[in-house]
Amino acid sequence: MTDTKNEQQWERTISFADGGTRLDKFWGRELADEGVSRGRVKAWIESGLAKVNGRVVDKGKYKLAAGEKTVIGAAEPEAGEGAPDPVRGRLDVLFEDAAMLMVCKPAGLTTHPAPGEPGPTLVNLLLHRWPDIAADKSGMDEQRPGIVHRLDKDTSGVMAVARTEAARLKLSADFAEHNVFKVYLALVHGVPTPAQGTVDAPMGRHPSQKTKMAVVDKGGREARSDYRVLWTGPRGLASLVAVRIHTGRTHQIRVHMAHIGHPLLGDAVYGPRESAEWERRPDLLAGLAPRQMLHAFYLSVFHPETGEPVTRWLPPPEDFCALLAGLPRECLRVGVVGMPGGGKSALMRFLGAMGRPCFSADECVAELYNPGGDGAAMINQRFGGAYTLEDGGVDKPGLFAAMRESDQVRREVNDMVHPMVRHRCEEFFKAHRDEPVAYAEVPLLLEGGWHKEGMVDLVAGVRCPADKRTGELRRLRNLPPEVLAVFDSWQWPEKDKLAACDFVADNSAGLDHLEREAERLDAAALAALADRDRATEAWMDGLWPGLAGELDRERAGGEGPA
Repeated sequence: MTDTKNEQQWERTISFADGGTRLDKFWGRELADEGVSRGRVKAWIESGLAKVNGRVVDKGKYKLAAGEKTVIGAAEPEAGEGAPDPVRGRLDVLFEDAAMLMVCKPAGLTTHPAPGEPGPTLVNLLLHRWPDIAADKSGMDEQRPGIVHRLDKDTSGVMAVARTEAARLKLSADFAEHNVFKVYLALVHGVPTPAQGTVDAPMGRHPSQKTKMAVVDKGGREARSDYRVLWTGPRGLASLVAVRIHTGRTHQIRVHMAHIGHPLLGDAVYGPRESAEWERRPDLLAGLAPRQMLHAFYLSVFHPETGEPVTRWLPPPEDFCALLAGLPRECLRVGVVGMPGGGKSALMRFLGAMGRPCFSADECVAELYNPGGDGAAMINQRFGGAYTLEDGGVDKPGLFAAMRESDQVRREVNDMVHPMVRHRCEEFFKAHRDEPVAYAEVPLLLEGGWHKEGMVDLVAGVRCPADKRTGELRRLRNLPPEVLAVFDSWQWPEKDKLAACDFVADNSAGLDHLEREAERLDAAALAALADRDRATEAWMDGLWPGLAGELDRERAGGEGPA
């Protein structure tokens, strides 16, 4: 299909795939990217402004044949349309000479006037700063002077603009022939798999929602996007993705990422379910996606006069960076371990009194074992009621005796209960995401490998002298020596536990001393949190120039301006 545009006229040669398409449907599809409504196309056709092989065709139902040439020309501006007015406004300039510009289009700014988008638009700002691009001086299109490609209203980033009609024709041709190199940044839900791939899926108007685009089986136009996951947030909540588009279809990245199951954060049009769930989040992230998180990061084109590449890149704007920085900036998750009867619970009470959220695995198990609890139901089902009380709760002494006598029973109980405790702990950390620090006392955290699987950020252990733990503290908890010995046998030795900890609290000198140890632990956790935040900031500072350098090398070594 050939594609040319001069002034207010568009021309196409009908491809084999488009043979049999109605004239009005064909031009309605083709001019959607130009902001021309189907109603306006219909009016143009009925006014005799459409031709097929040089003959005027004023019936929209006319069916086109492969190989035919069709031309459509816009009617005179309707009352009130006219040329856009110059409007003063901030516009960051990345490149400027007599032939072309590269500017930063902010999110929320429409590219050019269109039905339902009266402005001010990017064109209005351009006309104020560069009045020489106006139609009466440059000979360019009155409504879209200098515009050679578009970004969605809520997409930010680098745009190329022509300052002369000759430059516009050259740049427009390069964009139409995909002879440019453009890469976007997107924040998407989840983790795309594989981490790098190509979406080659033709696009067209949505079959039932005409304001939307979609991947379609028939009648679509070629659309190809390469993506690469640059970073994934905690627990796969969201990912930063670089997307290079080889075609320029309306909403291409938004449609393609939704097509593979990972719509953009903030995109209620192509990810309505995910967007609604995000807005219901109980934390601060819910308010950090006010638009689709898409940014035109990198653009390289051939200069329309010299033929040399003009390349510019632009870090994402503040709202994009705030969300990206907020994704890993959750509470510092601290796991607390120690030997049975060693003072973990007392340490947690002090931390709770300081206002820190605290989770107890022992209390969680007690709830699971209560009547109606998930743990009680599973144990009743697995053991046929052998360790179930009349009220439906767990017979804890009976179950403990069975676990003490049989490693098989103990392993089965652990395999049932530990995943439930882990899930409750994960939900606890999620619920307190906006807190600086949250603590979870989990006796078997190390034995379960949670510290190696990213469940916690820091492990704190409680050291307690053996004579104190087996004497004074054991008697306070009314634990028989033989019961304490069984609990000890199910855990790592204290030496091994403490060796795996990032922080060790000493419980050898009474409660006043342990309270000061809790304060020392909390100070260490806050310091670790500050270190993590600084590391995140440093990572982001280096991310953009590093990515731009990679793209420079990719561009130089492959297709596109080199």
